[in-house]
Amino acid sequence: MTQVTKQVIFKGQVQGVGFRFTAYSLAKRYRLNGYVKNLPDATVEVVLQGTDDSITACIRDLQDTYIVRKTKINEITQKQHYSEFKITF
Repeated sequence: MTQVTKQVIFKGQVQGVGFRFTAYSLAKRYRLNGYVKNLPDATVEVVLQGTDDSITACIRDLQDTYIVRKTKINEITQKQHYSEFKITF
């Protein structure tokens, strides 16, 4: 299966509510690599690398679990390889 990498910015009630830890658990469940981190503007950035279907499912689960007002998804075309999923600060 083709691996893709997507950057996802979540806006809403996503900081201080366990969002990063849930993203970590979901990424592990869907066998995705990349990272999640809080941004200074109260959004959360998640970079996901894996199959398109797994990434879509992970994003959907995050949207269904938290109060997300806006989700911005960008496909990353540069060839970066992530070997695991991490919570970064």
